[in-house]
Parts: sequence; C-alpha cells; structure tokens
Amino acid sequence: MTARVWFITGASRGLGRAFAEAALASGERVVAAARDVGPLDDLVAGYPERLVRLTLDVSDRAAVRKVVDEAAAVFGRLDVVVNNAGVMLLGMVEEATEEEIRAQFDVNFFGAVWVAQAVVPHLRAQGSGHILQVTTMGTGGGFASTGFYAASKSALDSMSQALAMEVAPFGIKVTIVQPGGYGTELFTRGTTTTEARPEYEALREQLAAMWGDDAGPDPSTAAPVVMELAGLERPPLRLIVGSASYDMVQQMDQARTEEYRTWEHLSRKAPG
Repeated sequence: MTARVWFITGASRGLGRAFAEAALASGERVVAAARDVGPLDDLVAGYPERLVRLTLDVSDRAAVRKVVDEAAAVFGRLDVVVNNAGVMLLGMVEEATEEEIRAQFDVNFFGAVWVAQAVVPHLRAQGSGHILQVTTMGTGGGFASTGFYAASKSALDSMSQALAMEVAPFGIKVTIVQPGGYGTELFTRGTTTTEARPEYEALREQLAAMWGDDAGPDPSTAAPVVMELAGLERPPLRLIVGSASYDMVQQMDQARTEEYRTWEHLSRKAPG
C-alpha cells in the first residue's frame, strides 16, 4: 500500500510534532506546516525524502490556500489533514481586549476554517481524505479564565460537525479530536495573558491551586491514538483523547443532563 500523505498545521511543537513523528515512523509522508519551522531541522535530517516543511500562519487566508496547494503538489495528494495549530488566551472575560479576542479566533477558529476550505477541493478531486479537527475536551462548556479559548474551539467543533455532513458524499471523513491537557507548551509559548484585574485575584489563586504544576502527559502518548484513528475505515465524528479527559467529559455531560432534567418543567412551559 502506498504511504499516505499527512498535512499537519502547528507541526513544529507539541501534539503536531508528535503526530508528525508518529506518521514518519510508520513510513508515511508528511508535509509539516508551522509559523516557525526551525524546530523541525532534526526531523528533516532523519526523513529527507518523506518530510517537507512549509512556513505558514494559518490566520492568513491567502497564505493558507497557497501553502495547501503547494502541499498537495509535493507528493501528489493529501490523505490525512490535521488542523492542529492553536493558541490560548488566558484571562477573565472582562479583562480581554478586542484585539486579544480576535487574535484567539483568527488562529483557533478562522485558521482551521481556511485550511478546511483549501483542502476540500483537493480531497474531493481524489474522492477520499480524512480531516482531523483538533479542538479540546473543553468544547462542552467554558471554564473560568479559558472562556475565549473554549469558545474558539467550540465554534470549530460546531463548524466541523456541519463540514462532516457536507463532505461525506465526496468520500471525505471528518473527525473532531478532543484532547485533554498535554505538555505542549500551549500554556507557555502559545499563551497570551490578559492584564489582570485585582477583583479576580482570589479566583486566580483558586485556579492555580486546582491546576497545580503538572504540565500533563507527553504529547507523544496521544500519537498512537491518532494514528489508529486515521486508519479507521469508519471513524467517529468525535473522539476524546485521554483516559482522564474521557472521565471528565462524561462527568460534565452528566451534570448538564441533570440540570436540564431539573428545569424540564420550566422548559416545557414554552411551546417551541
């Protein structure tokens, strides 16, 4: 079987890097895109014939279309597209500036939209392909200080569900990948922090105590799951990546269902 071609955004670090490494180790071919492709030097040296890196800022729609066309031309096709590039805005809703909020959505939501729009014509032409939309286990609801991050990923989740229905007739699969917290540098290199207001100091201290100093598992531990997912003939629309994350999502879903049931009597007073 001919090795598949992966196109991965945000591929120089974190989960994107881990996915690229796993694909290459499995004999696949990879087009790795990132704003800074320098950290991929060692992978290029190790896989000079199966790895191509392209500089890309996913928030630039014109650049996305150009790079996706280049990526498709490199190996003649695209098989697995991983929309992984992402950043985080950390801070309370009241604190965030318009510029910060828009920057969050420009990468996490619009960047993924631009990539999806650019790759679909290529996948449709070949009659196959699998788009993996990397969101987060938190798309079921916002959480204090990460509200805009969750909102951008929730928007991507909803859009991706629609995308899956739209492209299925063309043989294109879509899976919303919902990872938990991994040691990806998202909370350091990839984070913008709002200017703190003193009114939220007590809440910040509570959050810091709750989260602790654990950066989470190494991203490489998530890669085997994604490799298996990419090989499924009938993949799921959504997949939680992480055992602890799975349990947390189930708890959140149960709490939401219980709240709905508690207030069912009020909901049913309206006819709509």
